[in-house]
Amino acid sequence: MSDFSAVDLICAKRDGQALGPREIAWFIDGYTAGRIPDEQASALLMAVYFQAMAPDELAAWTKAMIDSGERLDLSSLDRPTVDKHSTGGVGDKVSLVLAPLMAACGAAVPQLSGRGLGHTGGTLDKLEAIAGWRAALSNTEIVSQLAGVGAVICAAGAGLAPADRRIYALRDVTGTVPSIPLIASSIMSKKIAEGTAALVLDVKVGSGAFMKTQPEARRLAEAMVTLGEAHGVRTAALLTGMDTVLGLTAGGALEVRESVETLAGGGPADLVAVTLALAREMVESAGLDADPAEVLASGAAMDVWRAMIAAQGGDPDAELPRASVVETVDAPADGVLGRLDALAVGVAAWRLGAGRARKEDPVSATAGVVCRAAEGDAVRAGEPLLELHTDDESLLPGALAALEGGFEVVAEAGPPRPLILERVTAGGRA
Repeated sequence: MSDFSAVDLICAKRDGQALGPREIAWFIDGYTAGRIPDEQASALLMAVYFQAMAPDELAAWTKAMIDSGERLDLSSLDRPTVDKHSTGGVGDKVSLVLAPLMAACGAAVPQLSGRGLGHTGGTLDKLEAIAGWRAALSNTEIVSQLAGVGAVICAAGAGLAPADRRIYALRDVTGTVPSIPLIASSIMSKKIAEGTAALVLDVKVGSGAFMKTQPEARRLAEAMVTLGEAHGVRTAALLTGMDTVLGLTAGGALEVRESVETLAGGGPADLVAVTLALAREMVESAGLDADPAEVLASGAAMDVWRAMIAAQGGDPDAELPRASVVETVDAPADGVLGRLDALAVGVAAWRLGAGRARKEDPVSATAGVVCRAAEGDAVRAGEPLLELHTDDESLLPGALAALEGGFEVVAEAGPPRPLILERVTAGGRA
């Protein structure tokens, strides 16, 4: 591969020019190998942040990130493979229910997940609340578990899209995380490298999501669907609401407990609705003949959950840890909970210890927030509206401050917020 000049590439992108596939491949390879320093990579990322990328340019960038490492080979499996990815939200424990549900529907689900940063919780952090459960599996273990159990939720191996690991860490400290092409390439490089044949994306929209408005969420969804289809992965996306908490909990063990309740046939109605909407998309993408609602009601998904947890060293019967300190926030008046802001609850849970400011920070399995009411529910003055869970009482003031102005009690309920906002496929929006 001919050498290029990093400075020339930075200047070209700064001035709004599209980089070619060979230039991009040279840059990604050079940065991954350590030949291009952080300051030059940072400059190029900032140029991309301001100038965006043309579709062909984004496709080449994503391909280079995939080519920086290995691909997981799932060709030996006798089930259709399908995965789901969420862009992250508050109380978003859908993966914990959806992966075993889809395996019970007949799919193999290679759910390679991440950790939380800021106010959005990470799936791996939540599952680590289960005694003995481990996130790190070899490729051989992943394929073996998919063949035997049908579902795996684990960390992506170091060999999958290593360029993304380096670039994401740099984006995190250079203010370039909220860039649609950089988000799309980061997500899709890992998902394409994991080898799934079909993918359904849950693009969150609202105060508790990275995408605050429906138009920007749609642009991200369209970019990711295009990338998936271009790499032979059947891809569709749902835009789902994240202005309020999904379910009634935010934080590790609290969310695992709620997920198990949902697998057992209970669970909050909004969590069940979003899970089933995504499951129906995944069933269609994988070409399966199954009704996810019937499968969930049958208890088959709970059986897969228990097998999945046990296969990764966890004890599905172990008591989940509980916080030593629980503080309540009471309703200020009689009426209806008219608004419960997802971001406020997410930041409160984060400050209680359920999230991290930096990737290396520890996360408390017991910390988080329990919502004793959801939007639209009747409340009475002086009765608990929220529970704050932590093992460190000194963290309560910061969490309480995050909740100031984060909820509102009104006289009459307004119309419920829609859960499913839009569907995006290769053929357009629906």
